[in-house]
Amino acid sequence: MKLASYRYGGRTSYGAVIGGSIVDLGRRLPQFPSLLAVLRAGALGAATAVAEGAEPDLALGVVTLLPPVTEPGKIICVGVNYVNRNAEYRDNTGEAKYPSLFYRSSHSLVGAGEPIVRPPESEQLDYEGEIVLVIGKQGRRIPKEQALEHVAGYTLANEGTIRDWLRHAKFNVTQGKNFDKTGSVGPWMVTRDEIDPAKPLHLTTRVNGEVRQDDTTDSIIFDFPYLVNYISTFMTLDPGDLILTGTPTGAGARFDPPRWLKPGDVVEVEVPEIGLLRNTVIDEVL
Repeated sequence: MKLASYRYGGRTSYGAVIGGSIVDLGRRLPQFPSLLAVLRAGALGAATAVAEGAEPDLALGVVTLLPPVTEPGKIICVGVNYVNRNAEYRDNTGEAKYPSLFYRSSHSLVGAGEPIVRPPESEQLDYEGEIVLVIGKQGRRIPKEQALEHVAGYTLANEGTIRDWLRHAKFNVTQGKNFDKTGSVGPWMVTRDEIDPAKPLHLTTRVNGEVRQDDTTDSIIFDFPYLVNYISTFMTLDPGDLILTGTPTGAGARFDPPRWLKPGDVVEVEVPEIGLLRNTVIDEVL
């Protein structure tokens, strides 16, 4: 099932995406006012049961899509997690023994179809297409063999980055990863039962129709179960938390000269089993 959060007619809700329409689950399940509330209650089964056979309420094209989980507790991002990514850095270091991690804020991400904003502080806005795990069950020190049981579903992200702000300090990348509205997530969450864990997912990122990133999860260094296991070793994962699992080679910074995003550019991140996340770039209006 595909579950989306959206705004329509001044009201925020969530629902099941069926074809080109939405079944409004927020109206049908008032005890769960958001998708996050559904996840926290462990009520995905109830949401599925209500959606099955229901008449659609809205055409998908008339709503404003929001990030699927509108108020995630934690957004944890994984860096340098595809084979050959390390070589892009040209620093003569070997592949890491453990994942590189950092945080994003919810304000840094918009939904599908909403504009991504280039701030006036820099022209070095870059794209990074990624697959996102949406946590559905709380856990700490989760064994790898049980890890996917804690995943409610999958979505996509453009983990947009302001490159020259990544190294303002010596040891962190937080500044360059958290400018408001520089990235996106969506268009919806596909529930775990729709994804075959044994089948690689094919991730493609396009800018103005040109393929920039093209790889499969066979190239991931630290796989999804390991990431859930590793991260939950030192922090409790809660329903609605997001894990952005890393981007393939081909980001704009790796071209010579670099190919930064500019106003009017259209960025598309796609995995056929999940969907298509599309956003247009604009300049911030002060």
